[in-house]
Amino acid sequence: MKSFPPAKIRNVALVGHGGAGKTTLTEALLHCAGAINRVGRVEDGTTTTDFEPEEVKRTISVALSLAPFEWEGHKVNLIDCPGYADFLHEVDAAFQVADLAVFVVSAVEGVEVQTEVAWRMAADRQLPRMIFINKLDRERASFERTLEQLRSTFGAGVAPLELPIGEEAAFHGVADLLTDKAITYDTGKAVEGEIPEEMEAQEHQVHDNLVEGIVVADDDLMERYLEGDTPSPKELEETLAHGVASATVFPVICGSATKEVALDRLAQFICEIGPSPLDRPPVTVEAGGGTQEIPCDPAGQPLAYVFRTLADPYVGKVSIFKVLSGTIRPDAVLTNPRTHADEKLHGLFTLRGKEQDQLTELPAGDIGAVAKLTDTHTGDTLAPKGTPVVIPRPEPPVPALSIAIHPHSKGDEDKLMTGLHRLQDEDPALFIRRDDETKQTILSGAGETHLAIVTERLVRKFGVEVDTEEVRVPYRETITAGADAEGKYKKQTGGHGQFGVANIKVEPLERGQGFEFVDQIVGGAIPRQFIPAVEKGILERMEMGGVYGYPVVDVKVVLYDGKFHSVDSSEMSFKMAGSIGFTEAMAKAQPVLLEPISLLEVTVPAAYQGDVMGDLNSRRGRVQGTEPAGDGEQTIVAQVPTSEIMRYAIDLRSLTGGRGRFRARHDHYDALPQHLYKSVAKAEEAAK
Repeated sequence: MKSFPPAKIRNVALVGHGGAGKTTLTEALLHCAGAINRVGRVEDGTTTTDFEPEEVKRTISVALSLAPFEWEGHKVNLIDCPGYADFLHEVDAAFQVADLAVFVVSAVEGVEVQTEVAWRMAADRQLPRMIFINKLDRERASFERTLEQLRSTFGAGVAPLELPIGEEAAFHGVADLLTDKAITYDTGKAVEGEIPEEMEAQEHQVHDNLVEGIVVADDDLMERYLEGDTPSPKELEETLAHGVASATVFPVICGSATKEVALDRLAQFICEIGPSPLDRPPVTVEAGGGTQEIPCDPAGQPLAYVFRTLADPYVGKVSIFKVLSGTIRPDAVLTNPRTHADEKLHGLFTLRGKEQDQLTELPAGDIGAVAKLTDTHTGDTLAPKGTPVVIPRPEPPVPALSIAIHPHSKGDEDKLMTGLHRLQDEDPALFIRRDDETKQTILSGAGETHLAIVTERLVRKFGVEVDTEEVRVPYRETITAGADAEGKYKKQTGGHGQFGVANIKVEPLERGQGFEFVDQIVGGAIPRQFIPAVEKGILERMEMGGVYGYPVVDVKVVLYDGKFHSVDSSEMSFKMAGSIGFTEAMAKAQPVLLEPISLLEVTVPAAYQGDVMGDLNSRRGRVQGTEPAGDGEQTIVAQVPTSEIMRYAIDLRSLTGGRGRFRARHDHYDALPQHLYKSVAKAEEAAK
C-alpha cells in the first residue's frame, strides 16, 4: 500500500451495539472500495475482521481489528470495534487513535445500550462523531423512529444528511439533503436523479432545516442566507466539516450494509467531512517533568504510540501503532522511554484483518504495525533516542469479574503462567494475581464472556487446559473477650527431650490494630533467649488459622509466666508452647468471624437508582449516600460485604439493562452475622 499525506488520511472507529452490523458494514465497505473481491458473512466466520476462532464460534467481535482501504485519493484506516459490553476496553483503545467515530445504529432495534455507553466515552474525549443508520432494508425498519431516538438520546447536534427512498424490502436509495438529488441503487450501482414526487415536500422541509442548522455556525454564510442567497453544497460541506471536527454536529447518513446501498456515500462523507489527523488537537506528551504539544507533522521527530498488541502464531508478537509525528521507515531505531531500550522496526506493514500488506513508510497520522519488538507493550511510546517524551498511559480498565483458575494437569503451572502473561500483553483488561492467603490464582476481567475467551485461548494458543472455581472470600477471625491458657509442650525421646511451658493471656484489640505482644516475664521463669520463640509460635498459629480455620487478627497476647528445663528446653519447645497456648486461649475467648467489606461506587441512570439501592440493601449493604454524576446519572456509594458482590458485574448488567457501571475496593473488616457461619463453613469445606 502506498503512502498518503496526513490530510488524506482518515482514522475511523466503527462502533455501536452488538448486532447493529459493524462487521458486515466493514466487509461491505472493503468490497465497495475494491480492497477485497468477495463479501464474507459473519454467520459463516468468513469476514475479514472476525477471524479468531473465538469470534467465529460466537459470531461476535471480541477485539478491535484494522481494515484499511483507499477511496478517491484518501486512505481510510477503518477500525472495526466489538459491540459487546465485555469488550468496551477495545473501543477505548480505538478511540485513543481514531479521529472520527462512526456509530452504526440498527433501523430495527434503534438506539441500544452499548451505543449510549460508547457515545459517552467518545464525548468524554471530544471525539468527532457521525451516525450510520443501518438495516433499512429489514422488516420493521424505521428511519423516522430511529432518528427521533437519536435526537432524544444525543441532543440537537444530530443532523440528517439523507432520507431513505423506499421502506423495508423496498428500500433502494437515498435523497441527498445537501444537493436535493436522489441516488438509487436498483442496478447495484449509484444512479443520480430527481427526488421522487411523493417525498418532495418532506425532503425540501428537512433540507431547509439542515441548511439553517449549518449556516448558523458561519457568520458570513448566515448573513448571505438571510439575504436570500442559498450556499452551494460545497460551502455547506465545508462548514459542516468544521462542525464535525469540533464535535458539535453529528451527521446522520443511512443505508444497508447487506444490500450495499449508499455505502459509497458513507465512504465519501468520511473523506469529505470527516476530520483528518491535521484537524485534531496536537498530542500532549510528558517530557522533562512537564508537558508539551506535538503537532501532526511528517517532517517532525518520529513519535509513535502502540495501542494494540496481538500474538500472531507465525510472526510472533505484533505491535499496532499510530505515528503521531515524523515519518517512520523500515529498520528505523526508536527508544521505548519506559524500558530505555532501543527497538528496531525491521519491517512495516498494515493489517487488513489478519492479512499483511508491506509498507515503505508511515507518515504522521497513519496507522501501521511491526513484528517482534523486544519489550514494547500496549500503551508504550516509541521516540527518538535521547528524546524521552512519553504519551500518558490510559487508566487501566477496572476489572468487573474474577475467577480462580488452576491447570487441569499437574506440572502445567509454568505453562499456565507463561500463557497468561502472553495474553496479558495482548489484553490490558486482563489482570492476574496470586492470592497467597487462599492459595488461588485469580484471573480478573470485564465479564463472563471475556474470561471464557481467555480460558479458550489458553488451550488453543498455549496448550494449557484449566479448571475454574469461585474466588474464595478471605475471611478473618478475632476474639471478643479475654482468656488465658497454659501452653505446654513436653516430648521425651532417647536423648535430650523437649520441654517448654508458656502462660499467656489474650485480649481483643480495636478493629484494624493487628497484633500486639507483651512480655511480662519476671524472675527468669522463661530465659530471655526463648521469649521471641513464643511470639513466633503465636504468629505462625495466627496465620494458619484460629477456631474456624481463618487467619486471626486484632489480638493482644500477654506472656506472663512459664517454665523451662535446663537441658530439655529449646527455641522449638517454646515455639510449640506459644502455639498450643494461643490455640487454647483463642477457643475460650469467644471467637468470631470477620468478613471483608467493600466500598462500592455504582453509577447508573437516575431511573434505576431505586432498584439498585434496593438490591444493595438485599445484599446487606449500607448505602452511604448518592451524588449526581452528570448526564442524568447518579452515583451510589455503599459499603457491601465482599462475598455479596463476587458476581455483581453480571447482576448489575441485568438490573440496569447494561447501563450501570461500578468500582469496588476493599474498605475494612466487620463481624459476620452468626446466622451465616454455617453457610461460610460449608463453602469453605467444599473449596477444600
